[in-house]
This record gives sequence, C-alpha cells and structure tokens, in this order.
Amino acid sequence: MTAVVHHEIPQQRLLVTEIPGPRSVALQARKTQAVSNGVGVTLPIYVVRAGGGVLIDADGNSFIDMGSGIAVTTVGNANPDVVRAVQEQVADFTHTCFMVTPYAGYVEVCEALNRVTPGDHEKRSALLNSGAEAIENAVKIARSYTRRQAVVVLEHGYHGRTNLTMGMTAKSMPYKHSFGPFAPEVYRVPASYPFRDRGLKGPEMAEIATTRIDREIGAENVAAIVMEPILGEGGFIVPSPGYYKAMADYAKANGIVFVADEIQSGFCRTGDWFASEFEDVVPDLITTAKGIADGMPLAAVTGRAEIMDAVHPGGLGGTYGGNPVACAAALAAIDWMERNDAPALARQIESVMIPRLRELALQFPAIGDIRGRGAMIAIELVKPGTMDPNTELAAALNKYCHQHGVVTLTTGTYGNVFRFLPPLTMPLPLLEEALGILQQGFEEATR
Repeated sequence: MTAVVHHEIPQQRLLVTEIPGPRSVALQARKTQAVSNGVGVTLPIYVVRAGGGVLIDADGNSFIDMGSGIAVTTVGNANPDVVRAVQEQVADFTHTCFMVTPYAGYVEVCEALNRVTPGDHEKRSALLNSGAEAIENAVKIARSYTRRQAVVVLEHGYHGRTNLTMGMTAKSMPYKHSFGPFAPEVYRVPASYPFRDRGLKGPEMAEIATTRIDREIGAENVAAIVMEPILGEGGFIVPSPGYYKAMADYAKANGIVFVADEIQSGFCRTGDWFASEFEDVVPDLITTAKGIADGMPLAAVTGRAEIMDAVHPGGLGGTYGGNPVACAAALAAIDWMERNDAPALARQIESVMIPRLRELALQFPAIGDIRGRGAMIAIELVKPGTMDPNTELAAALNKYCHQHGVVTLTTGTYGNVFRFLPPLTMPLPLLEEALGILQQGFEEATR
C-alpha cells in the first residue's frame, strides 16, 4: 500500500547540473554574506519546490528526499490537504494570540492531541512553537506539579538548543560547545545502547540508571525523567526491550513525572502513532513537534489533566504558540494520517529498507548495526573488525549520496550513524533507487 498523493512534481531523481548547481552556488555566496556563520548547511542546494518524495532545487535538479526536513514533512512536503487548509486559514486571519482573543483551531488541535496520544485518561494540552520550547514547558509543568527541581536525562539524548535543553542534551559539538554555563539541576544517567552495551539487557541497564538516580540524586528530589523512546540525534538508538518501560515504572513508583520526548519519533514515524506504544508505555507528559504540522512551526505538551492543570493561569503560553495557520496545518496532517493509516505506511517503508540494508551489511562489514522502526531507520558504521566509530566513511557516503541526487543525513554521538527519515508518501521505486545509490556509495568508498 502506497498513499496516493497527487503532485504536479514528477517523482524522479534527475540531475541536470553539477551539485550544487550555479544558482545554488550564487545563493550560497549570498548566504555567506547575510546569514550568521553559526547557521550551518548540510547540502547547499537551494530548494524551490518539493512534494511526495522529491526536492527540486533552483537549478532544476530533483533529489530523493530521505530526510523529510529531519522528520517534519511526514505526510509529504506541500501535502495538498495541508496546503488547502493553510490557504483557507491565511485568507481568514493569520494571528490574534490565543491568550488575548482565542480561536477554535487551537482548541481543536488540543482535542486531537488528547485523543491520539497514548492512554485513555483525562488529558490537557498546551501549544508552543518548537520542540525545545515543548521540552522547557514540560520541565516547568513537572516542577510545578511535584514541587521538586531535579531533571534526569539520558546519555546520548538530545532535547534542543535553548539554555535548559542544551544542558539536557548530551553531545557537545555542535550543540553545546562554548555556550555555557547551562541551567542547573540536570542529571544524566546511562541509556540502553544495545550495540555497545556488551550484552546487557534492557532491565539490567535500567537498574544501573535508576541506582545512579537513587544514590547520586535521590528519587525524592526528581521532578521529571525526560527521555526519547528512540534516541534521535544520539544515533537512532532503540533501547533493549524492557528498558523504556522499566524507567517509566520507576518514575511512577517514585512520584516522578515521566516525560516522553516524541518530537522526532511521534506522529506515525515509527509504525505506531507514538513510539511509546511499542512497549505499551503511557507517559505522564508527551512532547511533540516536527511531524505534527507538516512544516508549519508548532509544538505541544500533552499529558495527564491533574499534572497539566497544576500550573497557575498565565504560566504557560507565548505570543505565537498555537498560531492559527500552524493549527490548520496540524489538523489537516492528523486527518490525513488517520485516513491513510499512516502507521502502516511507515511499517511498509521498514519492510523495504531493513532487508535491503541487511543485504548491504553482508557485503560491507563496515555496517556494524542496523536499527530503527518504521520510517526511522539507521545504520551505524564502524571500522571493520572493531567497534571503533567510522566517522570518515559516514562523511564519504553522505557526500556521495548528495552528489548523486539523494538527500541523506548523518547523526550520532560519534558522527558515524546514517539515518533515514523518508516521508510516508515516498514512492517505493524512489526508495529502492535511493538504497541503490547508497550501495554504489559503499562500493566507491570501500574500493
């Protein structure tokens, strides 16, 4: 089953110039003069149109999109249903500030979030602008509810680029380097990283983590445990079975708010509506962004009514949070996901990718691990015969894919993980073609 989305853009990989082409080169020169050097660019092609599984640049090159803007355009870039909803809303009004004069769209998005997120308990939601903002507000809510201060996060975790979320994020470069000091009362414990855990099982890793909490922080001082069900920027690390649930159970037993950071893994990306569902975990709070609105800036915190309502009136909000145009996009995207069984589409992508990547692993011993679920898949690259990260190969493969018309992304604490986040509207022939380019890249890089 492939979702039928009608785009005027041909669904093909097509290269008509060098990469980047002359128009993109000219735009990149302007970027250098106008934009802060701190804003990096992975692939300096300047996009003018996108849809389905392709991006088209200013020079007319058409690229297979294996990144979805980092898990954002889950229902396809410029999905026609989303475009119509946005156009209609823009024609009515673009902003009022919900905290001044409210509107139905904000309420309707909160109702939808309360319905589709895990658990059948009474819930409340608050809308914000970005994933980092959602994490910040989840921490605020947890502290208000528990009257505690400590926040526990995981090794290899990523939660954003604000001061608090940088402190919660594990990796220094490029996220934290030279930007401190960071917010206090943030503590890091071991994650489950099956490829590097020397055979330890999920519950065993959870016991190591919770023992650290007991001895070094004190469970009675912890407001929240904040963790990604699948670690994103840390390397698409899928915890060993039992780890995630054990951490949630520990939080519940100790009056700690368990916060699932589903900013990258949520909204059908992993083959479930939310990755927490895989182990039947019902978080106290869940943070969402990225795939919620198909490219419009929107984020949310959703959770148990008694926790969400612990904050005093006026304690949550922001001028742009729950912007009406973004809300219209979210409602259209969620409706599309429900009508098209988006989790099944993600599982179909997995069924194509995992066997093909396993075939590559037999041919190329630098592939140390294949992991992920749904349309959130990764390979970890090592120096053959060792566990040493092969960052150089990851960079070479990335460059090869870019030069041959496939948008790919690397990630991981060691920079040696190739991650794949295709839109759920990706035509399967294009997906196969992208994997073929990856194979050619391996052949070229290991020749």
